[in-house]
Amino acid sequence: MKINLNLRRKGPSIEMIPLIDVVFLTLVFLIYAILSMVIHRGFKVELPQATTAEIDRKDYVSITVDKDNRILLNKAEVLIEDLSEKVKTIAEAGTKIFINGDKEAGLGVVISVLDTLRRDGIKDVYFETQPPGKSTIEEFKN
Repeated sequence: MKINLNLRRKGPSIEMIPLIDVVFLTLVFLIYAILSMVIHRGFKVELPQATTAEIDRKDYVSITVDKDNRILLNKAEVLIEDLSEKVKTIAEAGTKIFINGDKEAGLGVVISVLDTLRRDGIKDVYFETQPPGKSTIEEFKN
């Protein structure tokens, strides 16, 4: 009987399937982590306080009036004349519209934004405030 003692030994090999699984799961967790960091689409302003304020983080459009009375639609500056045409298609899709303004913003500008939206038939508009005792910086941390 002949016994072959000259066997070739296999070297170490890298299994690709578990490696692909680990890379895919890492990618999934990274995407979820990035999506959970998205809080505000608006511009940083000091919100006024209201005792009936509620936190609602569902999909919405943010119209911001800053302390220099600039109007921003999701961080993009717009003129009051162009606001209605840009928001009209968003409102037809059923997305909520929030108006937030700095404490030092002019009330007339905020009322003009609200009046423009209502004139175009957009009645579902909310004002963004913060609960008493909670600062805007704490809101960004959460």
